[in-house]
Amino acid sequence: MIRYREEPGALIFSVRVAPRAGRTAAAGEHGGALKVRVAAPPVEGAANAELVRFLAKQFGVPASAVEVVGGRASKSKVVRAAGAKAEDLLRLAAEG
Repeated sequence: MIRYREEPGALIFSVRVAPRAGRTAAAGEHGGALKVRVAAPPVEGAANAELVRFLAKQFGVPASAVEVVGGRASKSKVVRAAGAKAEDLLRLAAEG
């Protein structure tokens, strides 16, 4: 089960990133986090930027509504997505 919490107007959840993938896609759940394969290297914030772009598209919110709030230099991250809903997160995890 993915660890998440809802705040007024936002969803905060754990993400496990696998950089340098062939394409960016959700890959299910890993250790309580949403696993996302990212088609960008972990260099100069490229993987974080790709993660934000992907999640914004999946949640139907602007990229400015999604931010990495913890673990910027780690594969394990905490993301805050304004306007996202828990059911969207769980659907995304189930698709992966």
